[in-house]
Parts: sequence; structure tokens; C-alpha cells
Amino acid sequence: MLACPHPRYCMAFAALFFAGCSAATEVTVVGLSQTKAVVQIDGGTPRTLSVGQKTAEGVILLGVEKGEAVFDISGKRRSLKMGQQHATSNSSSSSSVTLSADARGHFITDGQINGGSVRFVIDTGATVVSMSSGEAQRLGLNYRNGARVQLSTANGVALAWQVRLDTVRVGDITLDNVDAVVMENQSMPVLLGMSFLNRTNMRREGQLMTLTKRF
Repeated sequence: MLACPHPRYCMAFAALFFAGCSAATEVTVVGLSQTKAVVQIDGGTPRTLSVGQKTAEGVILLGVEKGEAVFDISGKRRSLKMGQQHATSNSSSSSSVTLSADARGHFITDGQINGGSVRFVIDTGATVVSMSSGEAQRLGLNYRNGARVQLSTANGVALAWQVRLDTVRVGDITLDNVDAVVMENQSMPVLLGMSFLNRTNMRREGQLMTLTKRF
């Protein structure tokens, strides 16, 4: 039986992390102005960078455009807004992503389903990736072709469909053929459940969670 996805989550911003060539470089944007960005690197004290300034870690602020900070990190151009989450890795080791918990202890991250952009809430209590029918329609999923099931939620019994997603991507981790459910008429975030998480090694240290692809 499928576990019930939690229908209500506080959507908050997650920190932004980048993985460097040989070791992870964590970059968190905590403030923006027209010409400067306040960043926290590798968990250190927040510092203010001016356009063109380079840190000892090799992070360069290239500019601030339309509410986005543009960086050169490990030789690659990266643009980010306040609260946007992204992770990359240039190493030859297993693909991984590091996430930061919000004020309520939830892990929230941007990702993709079948190439479409989504925002995930990490939910180890959900058996599979779960989403609303509205979100499925936005992503172009033909979910009504899936098997129809009923799920018990805090708001009562909900109609749902079992589907299989071609690809699910979080950071550098891309998994194929991921089981999911689409819930009819539910107001809910996209839950990154155990059908994805079980295929990674999860390690939590304080407010950080690292997922590493297993298969």
C-alpha cells in the first residue's frame, strides 16, 4: 500500500550549493544589491563581494542582473537568485547533491521531471514521488493512463493514479523510470519520495543532507 504524502508543507527557500572539481565548494547567497552579493562559502562567515572580486576559493562575482547574481565557480558561469538551489559536480566520483534545511527543518530543492522544472520537498515518509494533478498537467504527464488508486490523506480519501516518470533529476543525480503517484485536486508540493531516495545514499549532518547516486 502506498504511504500517504503529507498535503501541507511550508514552502521556504533552500541554500545554493556548488561542488568543485576535487572537493565540494558550498556557496550560499544571503543578500543581493545592485552591484554586490553577500555570500557564505563552505559554511564560513558571510562576506560581501563586489563585481569582479574573487575569493580565495576561486568564486568570482561577475555581475548582478535583474535580481540574480552571476558567478564564475570552478571555471563555470552560474546565475542564481535569493533562495534558488542548485548543485553541480565536476568530479569523476558518484553524482551527488547537498541540500540545506529551511527554518522548519524541511529540505527543499529545485529539480526536473521529464525535463520540466519543479521544486521538490524531500519526504522520506512518501513511498513514491508524489504530485498534484495540476502539476502533472503542467509537466505534460498523461497520468490518467496509469492505474487508478485511492489514498487516505489528512483531508480524506483522494483519487490518485500510479505513473512511471521517464527521468527525475536533482542536482547532478538523474534517475530513469521512477515510480510516482498523481493525486487529483490536491493542493500540495511535489514530494521527492522513496522511489527516488532509495536509489541514493542519504547522509545527514545537522542542517545538511547529502544524496549520492547508488544506481
